[in-house]
Amino acid sequence: MSVRQLVSRIDAGTPAHRDRAVDGLRALALAAVPAGHWLLGGFDLGGGGALHNASPLSTFAVFSPVSWVLQMLGVFFLVGGYASVLSYHRRPSTTGAWLRGRMVRLGRPVLGVTAVWALMIPVLYAAGVPEATLRTGAKLVIQPLWFVGVYAVVTALTPYCVRLARRIGGWAAAPLIGSVAVVDFLRYGPYADAVPSWIGVLNILPGWLFAYQLGVSWGQGRLSRGCARLLLAGGTALFAVLLLVFHYPASMVGVPGEARTNSHPPSLLVLALASAQSGAAILLHGRIGKALRRPALWAPVVVINLSAMTILCWHQTAMLAAAVPASFAGAVPGLTTSPDSVGWILARLAWMPLFAALLVLVSRYARRFEAPWETDSRSGKARRAAAGLLAAGFAVFALRLA
Repeated sequence: MSVRQLVSRIDAGTPAHRDRAVDGLRALALAAVPAGHWLLGGFDLGGGGALHNASPLSTFAVFSPVSWVLQMLGVFFLVGGYASVLSYHRRPSTTGAWLRGRMVRLGRPVLGVTAVWALMIPVLYAAGVPEATLRTGAKLVIQPLWFVGVYAVVTALTPYCVRLARRIGGWAAAPLIGSVAVVDFLRYGPYADAVPSWIGVLNILPGWLFAYQLGVSWGQGRLSRGCARLLLAGGTALFAVLLLVFHYPASMVGVPGEARTNSHPPSLLVLALASAQSGAAILLHGRIGKALRRPALWAPVVVINLSAMTILCWHQTAMLAAAVPASFAGAVPGLTTSPDSVGWILARLAWMPLFAALLVLVSRYARRFEAPWETDSRSGKARRAAAGLLAAGFAVFALRLA
């Protein structure tokens, strides 16, 4: 089958009621995850050829605005809330069964990638890969998986989000941004020295639930274009004030050596960006949907959405598949050299198509972890138990508990 025939087949097989714009926004947010990690994450080559995490933002703070574009988790949570409320209303049985189905779909790929890495670590170590490199790799692999845990929690809150959206529409998200503002005041304000360091953890749930609640309200038909304009204008204004007046870190991702970070846990700046992105997404919904009526644009969106969890779970492995072998060759520009020069940036951009190709190759095999499990057979239960033990072992290694 030719590419043109495949594209036409995908377009013809799409139900007429499918909201192409929402799928397009999800695909864009998904694509931004590997692009951001591949572009803003690098390595230093240490003693014994070991790889250590580094970031070009440590040297090139001027590139921080790139992270504003690539940090699209606000959009992902927005369309996640939108899609969840539609799925929730279509649920064939109980709310509990609906939630279990959603949790299983999120958990399978995570269990798969961590179990495979648990098997790979001793093999790679025996092949001569330094332990420090393996710990760097494990940290990178587990890094995006925090998102799955948070997304699972906010998904479990869908019934409550629906009730709030029915009552007060988009204003249901207002207390969440207020909560994050209070916590930020406590940890960054005049009394910061008297506040325990763990206080920022209180921002994790409201920080990421904010855009999800907006998405639920949108799916309920409770967010008008006027509300979207308010989100866009208010989020943009708040973003500027936080940067220029309150001196929040400009980068939306963590920078090694910096005392403050915006994303872990989310600061008020993350919510300001999510607000602006959400407003823009809702306002552009119609135009995006119209553009995606073109089969050539729609087909990649379908492919990305069908591989969503695989992309999220395996994109760091794809980068490591290039960097770890290169570490045996020494200093390879853009792969194992420090990300502290313009030359590194140009070299990394040249390597990114290889990362993408490796991700496609890995995905051919890794997508099986998104398929439903065997639930009845004894062998299926044994495989799930073994995968669970392997995943637990990998978590112990990645979190340096052993």
